[in-house]
Amino acid sequence: MSRILVKASTHEYFISIGKGIRFALHERMAKTYSTIMIITDESVASLYLNDVKNNFKEERLVEAIIPVGEKSKRMDQYEKLQTIAIENGLDRHSLIIALGGGVVGDLAGFVAATFLRGVDYIQIPTTILAHDSSVGGKVAINHERGKNLIGSFYAPQAVIYDVETLSSLPTHEVRSGYAELLKEALISNNDFLQKIMNTRVTSVSNDVLQEHLQEGIKVKAAIVEADEKEASVRMYLNLGHTLGHALEADLGYGVLTHGEAIAIGLLFSLRVSEQTLQTSLPYDAVYNWLINNDYPIHLDHFNIDQLIHHMKRDKKVVNEHIQMVLLQAIGEPVIVEIQDGDLRMYLQSFKEELVK
Repeated sequence: MSRILVKASTHEYFISIGKGIRFALHERMAKTYSTIMIITDESVASLYLNDVKNNFKEERLVEAIIPVGEKSKRMDQYEKLQTIAIENGLDRHSLIIALGGGVVGDLAGFVAATFLRGVDYIQIPTTILAHDSSVGGKVAINHERGKNLIGSFYAPQAVIYDVETLSSLPTHEVRSGYAELLKEALISNNDFLQKIMNTRVTSVSNDVLQEHLQEGIKVKAAIVEADEKEASVRMYLNLGHTLGHALEADLGYGVLTHGEAIAIGLLFSLRVSEQTLQTSLPYDAVYNWLINNDYPIHLDHFNIDQLIHHMKRDKKVVNEHIQMVLLQAIGEPVIVEIQDGDLRMYLQSFKEELVK
């Protein structure tokens, strides 16, 4: 097992990564709690809910199971979970456990951040993608007009990452998670990027996956420590997300997985970087890696007007000007304001590459 320390502004917490550690949660909890509310989804509940519940023989337990998928990350589910917490008498000495992928983690974290003005929560991620979303304390729900527009910065008490849970992931979820690892490699260093480029995601071994996760988490943890509330360098973690989030909103949440949308966004960011910064980047290598790993990057639907509309609602927009994360080189991200006319031109040429 490995542990990575993250220093948030409010407290320090550990990210524990290992096999079977979901069976020994008390060893990684600094406090005892009056009530523990476990929030998970229907798929994860059938696999791992009892494993987590069996850690707590003395504590009062409340469980809340939400539907699977991005469509659960919305106001009605948020309100239902708050109601469950209220009806079961959770107080400020209660703990919320987010057991699941990024949707569960974001939603449960936002419930924890806002219930009674904030109660403790722990992330127990069960997807590769959640290695990114569970670290750093960004919690949120979606609005029909944009992704993660309603949320907060609220650090967990711990992240407990049992890699055994990843063995049950379907192939599309493995692809989804590796898109975020690819992002972390692009903004950090070429050695990490080459490790990803040499990986066949559908046949990666557990040991190699754990190595990649540790490296990706270290990249994110270092950035989060330097800029917890996204005032500067934390924005680099949004590489690929400006178009990726717009695609999710335009196509409908759940049509593409988050990571599949981000993979397309990463390609777009590489292409715009080359055109805007007059630099040479491994666009072709990344494109071929995505194709070889069966990412759905060729789209039937690519509405430029709608995408620009959604991109204008991105959290990085300033005075209605789109701020994109681009790369001067591998490991050298920058923030660049993109004019509307240029954006339309870039999207048009990119569309011609991707639309069937």
